[in-house]
Amino acid sequence: MSRVIVFGGHGRIALLLAPLLVARGDEVTSVIRNPAHVGDVEGTGATALVADLEQLDTGAISDLVRGHDAVVWSAGAGGGDPKRTYAVDRDTAIRSMDAAFAAGVDRYVMVSWFGSTADHGVPEQDSFFPYADAKWAADEHLRSTDLRATILAPGALTFDDPTGRIELDAPDRSKVARADVAAVIAATLQQPLTIGRTIRFGNGTAESAEPIADALKR
Repeated sequence: MSRVIVFGGHGRIALLLAPLLVARGDEVTSVIRNPAHVGDVEGTGATALVADLEQLDTGAISDLVRGHDAVVWSAGAGGGDPKRTYAVDRDTAIRSMDAAFAAGVDRYVMVSWFGSTADHGVPEQDSFFPYADAKWAADEHLRSTDLRATILAPGALTFDDPTGRIELDAPDRSKVARADVAAVIAATLQQPLTIGRTIRFGNGTAESAEPIADALKR
């Protein structure tokens, strides 16, 4: 049994992740900003923790994290406002990493996106640029820490039914079901071979995909 804290607990992936973790006996704390979402979160079996991370410094976030075994970052500003995108997807994410280290919680899983590279190719005038820029900065900071970290970089997210299978380093613009991303996070938390890795994946095809557990062992 592990104690896992999930930031962005009311997100679509997090709401699919929590029941997977609870079903295998983990204790899940899901951090949410909106008190109206408590019922949705606790319906998954997780414990809801209401906190506005944007307003918390590293020490306060460290207090939230302390006592857990692992952190999952699945939070985001949701686009639209560049200033808030940088505030959440870069600055608050980075504070959460520093907070986890300060709290002695060294297992950290970041949910990023497939295109998060230094040469992501998104033009500065594109409305998507702040997200791409913020995520890359956060990912790079995580790589520089002493955390036992994994960066998960899924392709374009869909609402398709889960397949239980993924293709590693799938072609650009690959798609993946949110339910499969949740399953990858759950499997990653139990697979030491994922530590120190950036894992880019999609659902692939019937020929190219393999069971999630097998893929993460490679």
